[in-house]
Amino acid sequence: MATTTKSRRWTVIGSGLLCGVLALVVIFTKPAAFHSPLAVVVVAAIGLAAVLLQVRLRNREVGQPIRTPVWLNVLGIAFAIAALLGDVLRLSRDMTESLALGAVGAFAISSALVLHAFRKDRIGSR
Repeated sequence: MATTTKSRRWTVIGSGLLCGVLALVVIFTKPAAFHSPLAVVVVAAIGLAAVLLQVRLRNREVGQPIRTPVWLNVLGIAFAIAALLGDVLRLSRDMTESLALGAVGAFAISSALVLHAFRKDRIGSR
């Protein structure tokens, strides 16, 4: 019981810190900036960081760890970097937005797969 309480405490603390980071991003960003593809990618990356933190904390206490889809995360990071460097690479605005959407999609699918594995593992352990 003590390990469950301790692991739950770190999960809550980690989730609270990530919510605080997300709140700071939203508070200190001008409303016009949310029309930028970069802002969407940053918010998606914070969400992915929250899921990966949950995986790390969960894998400490369980014998069979959940594996994250690394290739999907690398693809999302590559899309995000390309969207970030859109001006340097002389990409059109539509292409930059498409790359940002690809990054957000890759992060979302990766997070959904991990959360599905959490749920499947929780149902299987009952």
